[in-house]
Amino acid sequence: MSDQTNDAMNDTEERSFSELIDDYEEGMREDIQVGEQVEGEIIAIGHDTVFVNTGSKIDGAVDREELLDENGELPCKVGDALTLYVVSVNENEMRLSRAMSGIGGLRMLQDAHERKIPVEGKVKEQVKGGFHVEVLQRRAFCPISQIDVRYVETPEDYVGQTLSFRVVRLEEKGRNIVLSRRELLEEEQKAARAEFLKTVAAGDVVEGRVTRLMPYGAFVELFPGLEGMIHVSEMSWSRVENPADVLSPDDRVTVKILDISEGQKPGELKLSLSIKAAVADPWETVTDRFSEGQKVRGKVTRCVDFGAFVEIAPGIEGLVHISEMSYKKRVHKPEEIVAEGEGVDVIIKEIDPDRKRIGLSIRESEGDPWADVAAKYEVGKTVQGTVEKKEKFGIFVSLEPGVTGLLPKSKIRKSQHAGEIEKLGVDAPITVLVEEIHPRDRKITLGPTDAKEEGEWRDYTPESKDAGLGTLGEKLKQALKAKK
Repeated sequence: MSDQTNDAMNDTEERSFSELIDDYEEGMREDIQVGEQVEGEIIAIGHDTVFVNTGSKIDGAVDREELLDENGELPCKVGDALTLYVVSVNENEMRLSRAMSGIGGLRMLQDAHERKIPVEGKVKEQVKGGFHVEVLQRRAFCPISQIDVRYVETPEDYVGQTLSFRVVRLEEKGRNIVLSRRELLEEEQKAARAEFLKTVAAGDVVEGRVTRLMPYGAFVELFPGLEGMIHVSEMSWSRVENPADVLSPDDRVTVKILDISEGQKPGELKLSLSIKAAVADPWETVTDRFSEGQKVRGKVTRCVDFGAFVEIAPGIEGLVHISEMSYKKRVHKPEEIVAEGEGVDVIIKEIDPDRKRIGLSIRESEGDPWADVAAKYEVGKTVQGTVEKKEKFGIFVSLEPGVTGLLPKSKIRKSQHAGEIEKLGVDAPITVLVEEIHPRDRKITLGPTDAKEEGEWRDYTPESKDAGLGTLGEKLKQALKAKK
């Protein structure tokens, strides 16, 4: 092969290699500036430095120590992507960092302020209204409202921590520096929230943490910086009056996202959540758990004019009508028998799962006192009772709770002590005679124990009249005879 041919081949190879370099460098950036946020792939990990391909002619370098986690471990590997800030750049080196730190002059602070580059600062002490923070060996101030996105209850917890801040004010040649950590956190949360919202939708069931309680509901954090609200009506299938009765701050809860909509402020989201929607409706299995005639224990949830509602299982309420409250007394108001929050035994009388209704009875759970009244109160038997109520036609006498008999006016007149009976007040004891029993009609007719037939009162002699006077009559007779 001639020397001329060899020279031609070498020129071709050189041109091809040069073109490859040009093509490679053509896609590289040359306009990367200090303060810019860049994303790059880790290409090597050294003892002290991690090297990152930033898409420019110069690879970036970040201190390995800056990337270590709280356990002192490096959580990333070759091939992982990092998002960092450019803190310095020249033709030989590009230094990257999560935030500006270390020794720096006023120019670095100005760059951080103008280009919104995070700076690293150590919280030295708590001062009036905020914190003294040392940043780039300069004294700065962070208001307490800007140290976190949440309300700060224990400011002393932040003292001694090294955190990232944003320079929001730089005046008097660096003598007046004001920082905000809140701005950084809100931006980070906004980005992370956007990513989170891409993975969820209305109808999804997720977990969250209760952050605060209000009279009308509870706020739940689903993701840092992203809260939704559970209305009090969505907290449980049971009736909830006060959110604090069922939830506490920091409780972990499983909720269903009912709706995601725009809030009142631009960019604000409104999430409606439900705990009860995340679990099955208890009425779907009510007939599997309960049956008519079954005796169960429940809790009175509320009283109304016509009865009381009793919860026999979470989310399952039944009604005890006022007529089903007691066999033992006439009930005018449910509160005469039960109180809200009270535990009671009830008999299930009716179940209607389609209408989500259950009829209950308190009186049947206690037993009907008239069931064995005929055996306990035989006709002709003398019994003790108390005056329950007085009417024009007679006196109602309570023989036992739930069993009342009537002593008619016509019967009282037959008593030798009618006047004394008429004077008896309510709750006064009285001895009566059982004359008639009608258990089916729940009626008992009573009479006085000393009643006499009408003929006995008309057919009498003076002797019998005198005899009726008893010892007093005899003494009067004897006195008259002695006088004669």
